[in-house]
Amino acid sequence: MDQCDCGAIAGPLGVCVDYYHGILAEEQADPRMGRWHAPVVCAYLLQHPSRAHEKYLDGQFRLLQLYLDKGLDALLRVAAHQVARNKHGARSSYDMAPLAAYTPLPPGGSPSHFRATFSGLPFREGSFVSDGHLAYGHRIETIAEATVESWRSVRATQESQGR
Repeated sequence: MDQCDCGAIAGPLGVCVDYYHGILAEEQADPRMGRWHAPVVCAYLLQHPSRAHEKYLDGQFRLLQLYLDKGLDALLRVAAHQVARNKHGARSSYDMAPLAAYTPLPPGGSPSHFRATFSGLPFREGSFVSDGHLAYGHRIETIAEATVESWRSVRATQESQGR
């Protein structure tokens, strides 16, 4: 079987990138599913940092922590704030103030394993939401939790090794 660069085994649709592209495509036709766009993108890029811009990973890690701490509505408010701010020509591209309370991304390497990945998502009847949007949202939350948990384990390992 194929293995994804995040360590996951390929699912019926392929490796995680195949699931990611499938989710993004389905979001275009289903605005309710699109509510989870930000945690999907953040979790995917943090699980596959070779596909991300390194300078954004810290903000994405903090956004996932905000999502897990305060919920989807809080994350959507922060995202809307960023969009509105950028439309008004803010000099800085991103306002980190809403994310300052959250742990920064550990430097020096990414996790090699996550307990929940995109290639583990069920895809039935041609959809990721065949059993409802809330069930889909719970699965995305589980992936977000697994992503933050694995990145935090990198920090814990570094601290125990005195780095």
